[in-house]
Amino acid sequence: MGKPRLIIIIRHAQSEGNKDKTIHQRKADHKVELTEEGHRQALGAGEKLRALLQPDDSLHFFISPYTRTRQTTEGILNGLCSNDPVPSPFQRSHIKVYEEPRLREQDFGNFQPGTDETEKLWRERAQYGHFFYRIPNGESGADVYDRVSSFNGSLWRRFSEDSMASVAIIVTHGLCSRVFLMAWYHYSVEFFEDLRNIDHCEFLVMKQRPNGKYELRNQLRRWTDLKRERAAANARKNSISTPTEPIPNIPVRQWSLSASAYDSPGASSIPRPSRKNTVDLFKDDPETIEEDGGNKRNPNASPVQRRGSKGASGNREGSRSRIPSSSTLRNSFSNLSVDSGRKSSNLSDAKPYLGRDGGGTRSGQGSPFGSDDELEVESPKGTPQAQVPLSSSPEALRKAFPGSLARALRGELDDPDRRLADALGDQSDAEVDEADLEIGTKGRITDEMEQILEEERRERSSGASTF
Repeated sequence: MGKPRLIIIIRHAQSEGNKDKTIHQRKADHKVELTEEGHRQALGAGEKLRALLQPDDSLHFFISPYTRTRQTTEGILNGLCSNDPVPSPFQRSHIKVYEEPRLREQDFGNFQPGTDETEKLWRERAQYGHFFYRIPNGESGADVYDRVSSFNGSLWRRFSEDSMASVAIIVTHGLCSRVFLMAWYHYSVEFFEDLRNIDHCEFLVMKQRPNGKYELRNQLRRWTDLKRERAAANARKNSISTPTEPIPNIPVRQWSLSASAYDSPGASSIPRPSRKNTVDLFKDDPETIEEDGGNKRNPNASPVQRRGSKGASGNREGSRSRIPSSSTLRNSFSNLSVDSGRKSSNLSDAKPYLGRDGGGTRSGQGSPFGSDDELEVESPKGTPQAQVPLSSSPEALRKAFPGSLARALRGELDDPDRRLADALGDQSDAEVDEADLEIGTKGRITDEMEQILEEERRERSSGASTF
């Protein structure tokens, strides 16, 4: 079959831990079960999945081995294969289910401590950052990213097999769902930490397009959006005219040959100019430099370099040390090039480098699309490229390096008022639930899914193909 036409990510249904977080003090996380409401949600998800699929679709499930994801998968299969009220085109015996430990929930330690100590950890995590904070005896978000990236690679390799199903369904957890998208679409850490969790049994639908890439059909929800929309709703309620806050342009590493309407704000989608191979960036300064037609010793050469130039053989191969000097590293970084919007002149040569959805490189080889925001100062036409020392004033550096990555490194994208998800990545407290009700979040989720279902129905009725 090859690449599936759909990849569907589903978060598990409501669990005991979602209703009572103290259960983690006495019950292992992987043994937490679904609630009665959770079982109903899983059954309803199976019915919704049947409406989304085509009758001739083949299915592969990849699921977390936790009890709650196993039970969610069982409920989905029951709803999908049920012959009540009408016969289902899907038979349980024809559906393959693979348990994948790499899709498990973030490890929050073993049994969690008492409430006060746990709350202290969650506050510390929110202050430190959800992605990099490593929970004692547990994992950080970055650890989850590593194993999910490994799973993504395994899944991608399966696409080359003829036995691959036409629809891949991933049943996992809230944070793992967001990390999957982060790894697939190359989202930045800032963008990931601004993402809100998806609801229980909510679908994230990735659809293959004619160019072979997967387009995310859902509009991801962010904490900054919730804050801005609630402020606007309160202003309307109180008849107060307030200026509209600009939407923050969060850097997102999303390599692509063309922009998409579903790209996240700040996504990079322009082909990048070529850069040097990694090995070339770390070559040492030559032992001698040319001046007035003659050779002159480089005053910045290290003692190791000078000793290397005096080899017994007398040839100049010894003039290059294997240890990079600090000036070399500074020059290497200052010689990187920024995205100038220039398109590659020979995109056909780029194909061997393209990874999943246009990103990635072969090991040790320079990508023809460059890095996220590489550092180059544009010079007037016909003049040499300007070089700005990294020791220059902040104003000079800001003018020279305006890219999103450089801004992030300077801390200009940090937002001290940015709302973060709560400790377990679930929907936050009653105040946030009230805000969702106020701005109609639930209704928008329902409308969005109905639109996706309607597009699939139209496609089935017209017999159109997306390939």
